Amino acid sequence: MNSVAREMWESVERYHQLCYWAPEVREEAVDVGLKGFFMNYFATRAAPLGAVSAQAVQSLFFYYSPQRIHRAIPDAWQYSTPEAILDARYRGMDRALRRELGGLLDGPEVSLAAQITREAVEAIDGTGRTLFAGWNALEWPEHPHLALWHGCTVLREHRSGCHLMALAVEGLDGCQSVITQVAVDEAPAQWIHDEAGWTTDVATQARSRLRKKGWLDDEDRATSKCREGRHRVEELTDLLDGEHWITIGSDRCDQLRQALAVLNNHLPKDDQLDWRDIYSTNEG
Repeated sequence: MNSVAREMWESVERYHQLCYWAPEVREEAVDVGLKGFFMNYFATRAAPLGAVSAQAVQSLFFYYSPQRIHRAIPDAWQYSTPEAILDARYRGMDRALRRELGGLLDGPEVSLAAQITREAVEAIDGTGRTLFAGWNALEWPEHPHLALWHGCTVLREHRSGCHLMALAVEGLDGCQSVITQVAVDEAPAQWIHDEAGWTTDVATQARSRLRKKGWLDDEDRATSKCREGRHRVEELTDLLDGEHWITIGSDRCDQLRQALAVLNNHLPKDDQLDWRDIYSTNEG
């Protein structure tokens, strides 16, 4: 599967994802009161929506177990405010991008990519994509490298909302979503427990429901029905996430992809797109 929407997501995601791993971002988060990786993760992504409840965050971050979310939200709003958290995120990204990219930030690629991401964002309706709407309501930063990161973040949150819709159409809950992704070899098994935080009991129950659904066989391997369902999920995600790329046109998409490639080649690997390399290195 190699649609324009998927290709553009991969380019955008690689520039966005530095915010999860850069030490500067974590330092700024600690300075405003956040505690630990997952509190930082949930609070900073949800902050544009205000001090929302754990239940609201859970509905948007379906991939993660409720227990993992409830350990971070709503406590995060007691330690800090959404406004302070967002300010810290942009300060951290400013520092991180300057460290990672250095003189490349003075090149023409940054300004060009920032402009094209803005054109793409402005072509989106966004109905039903809540995180997209929250991030899109924020002001664009003045500095091009931060404006580019902001635009990439808005675009990837639009896709995350599209993906949630596609999974819901297939009747998959959060735990089932991760298990089926692993079953079709699109994610490492470690994600079920280590990243997403699902307990063994919950995962066992989810696998039982997937067997009844015909998505897993008796040995919990993906069936043809599972592979077809996951293919439909990705197709629908691309369809829902593709209109704005069509609107700005193939030339602008190519320009954005090429400009981001210059920058992304100097950034760390992405845990979604490069998980095979990352986990192979860790195991070695």
